[in-house]
Amino acid sequence: MKPSIKSKIPLAFLTIISIWWWYFYASSNALNDYGNAKHEWLFMLDALLALPILCFLCESDKQQAFLKAAILCCTSVFIGSLIIPEQNKVVFNFLESGRYFVLGIILVLELSALVTVCLAVRASLANKEDPDLAVSNPIEKIFGPSLFSSILSLEGRVWSFALFASQITSSAYRGNQHFYYDTKDGAQSNLFGFMLLIIIEIPLVHLLLHFLWSSTAANITTGLTLFGLIFFFAEYKAVGKRPISIHENNLIIRYGLYAPFTIPLDNVSEIRPNNLFVKRSRNVKRFNYSGVPNVAINLCSPISGKTEVYLGVNSPETFINNIKHAKNAA
Repeated sequence: MKPSIKSKIPLAFLTIISIWWWYFYASSNALNDYGNAKHEWLFMLDALLALPILCFLCESDKQQAFLKAAILCCTSVFIGSLIIPEQNKVVFNFLESGRYFVLGIILVLELSALVTVCLAVRASLANKEDPDLAVSNPIEKIFGPSLFSSILSLEGRVWSFALFASQITSSAYRGNQHFYYDTKDGAQSNLFGFMLLIIIEIPLVHLLLHFLWSSTAANITTGLTLFGLIFFFAEYKAVGKRPISIHENNLIIRYGLYAPFTIPLDNVSEIRPNNLFVKRSRNVKRFNYSGVPNVAINLCSPISGKTEVYLGVNSPETFINNIKHAKNAA
């Protein structure tokens, strides 16, 4: 089976069992002894036992499998709280209260990222260090290189640009030559437009949910939307400051808040202009906000399973010529 299809099996399984058990708990027929056998453990066996096992069977990377299992299990608890009748919940009431534990973990992650950013950016400004390294190095020293460190590093970049964007300069990033992508198809302007839409939407949606549903739902939705607004603001600032760089014999692709993607120049088999739409694919890496990518890079050897990289940059001809020159010089 293709890996791209195999990785989607757990989500498909959760969707199918959610629909099936919703029908089971909402109806009265011979399947549930005409409403007398709507036991909660029937859903729990599928959602909290079979689903995590399926995640580990379908994912070769165990860290990714664990993260996917955790996210899908939390989602299944939310689904179960909606479809299982209240009178049939015993153990499930305790699982539902676990949302406070999950919220606590999220708050700890956010606070950890925020504290790390404050310390890291201060140190980077004093030592003129690459801002990306200033955020990721302290995290990896504590947690080592892992998926968890990558998540914290992303959070670190979000807060660094949300709080300290004015103190971060493009010249602080490693690289002999820097290239940008902020004006390509109005990338930065589009992000600003999205922020304005979110700001206009927040009070309207909050009032609508408050009066039509509940004040709790309104507060939760507004809180999540505000966090999304912080992310968009950080992305908006990062687009204009984080460059794509040639550093020694490497091409370092920094795109918005994405983690840096490094390509050794001797691993570039071909670089050419592109004007065609690029479909999502397991072996393709795309860095582009709007329109179509205008640069295509073919790799000699895969990097993290990717053999083709597509970019959107402000001046594709200049970028391609400089990469070719640097590759020949290397």
